[in-house]
Amino acid sequence: MKRSLLCIALSLMFMGCSGDDEIRNNPYLPNLNFTLRLDLSLPEYNNLNFPGNSYTTYNYGINGIVVYNLNNDQYMAFELTDPNHVIQECSWLEVTRTEAKCSCNDGNKYTIITGQRLEGQGEYSLKPYRVRRAGNVLEITN
Repeated sequence: MKRSLLCIALSLMFMGCSGDDEIRNNPYLPNLNFTLRLDLSLPEYNNLNFPGNSYTTYNYGINGIVVYNLNNDQYMAFELTDPNHVIQECSWLEVTRTEAKCSCNDGNKYTIITGQRLEGQGEYSLKPYRVRRAGNVLEITN
């Protein structure tokens, strides 16, 4: 009896897993391998020592990366390329405070706090990158 219940539970668990990788993988943005280290003791990154501030670099990612300090324990990092159309000259995002707006005049606007789309069209949110804090260093990777 226990064995039957275990088999049923495992079967339900496996059937509950969806194979929707196509939905999660954005067809417009390639996966790049990189590691970016930001030493928060350096003046260039000082803003990231305070919640609500961000840092933008155009030297990593496709069109750049924005890093946002949520609460000194959580940092968010997102790709600065509009995830809802093919990469083109105008698909870079311009960051103003906590919003990133596409320069293609398509009305797409995103929040750099969660990556969600605020305005415009499309099914994808901003491409997130992993952020790990080790002491005074933030490590951002894909």
